[in-house]
Amino acid sequence: MFQDEARFGRIAESRRCWCPKPVRPVCPTMVCQEYTYAYGAVSIGDGQWDSLILPKANTICMQIFLDEVALRYPDDRIVMVLDGAGWHRSSDLIVPANVKLLALPAYSPELNPVENIWEELREKWLTNRVFADLDALEEQLLRGLKQLEDHPEITKSISEWSWIVNAIPI
Repeated sequence: MFQDEARFGRIAESRRCWCPKPVRPVCPTMVCQEYTYAYGAVSIGDGQWDSLILPKANTICMQIFLDEVALRYPDDRIVMVLDGAGWHRSSDLIVPANVKLLALPAYSPELNPVENIWEELREKWLTNRVFADLDALEEQLLRGLKQLEDHPEITKSISEWSWIVNAIPI
């Protein structure tokens, strides 16, 4: 599995959109300093997506996520590939028995297919939207994450990179 976390906030990102001529689309924007974090992991072999929405990116939340993934797959041995964030390397992090952490090279987010899944989520579920509060943002984020969990063919098509597939006997 490849793992990553992403910050989502009440910052409306405006992108191009289509509308009939001569109408100009109205895309509201706002900037607030409120954020939530999504933790996600994808199984390269079958596209299975597991995610949680948590309030921070730190060791405690990473522990919650690792424990949840380990509970979801109690009979599997999981090699979880992740970046070098401090909370991934913390001595306070207790890695579950059925999980082995494998770090990507430093400063190489382009090697993690989960980065592309975050982009898919932002594009399809959060673009050109303004949220009244953090709860509304989390509700929309939850709908997007649930869609990805229910449709592993989407995450598989995004994450099944040939160099990964060729490196891992699936």
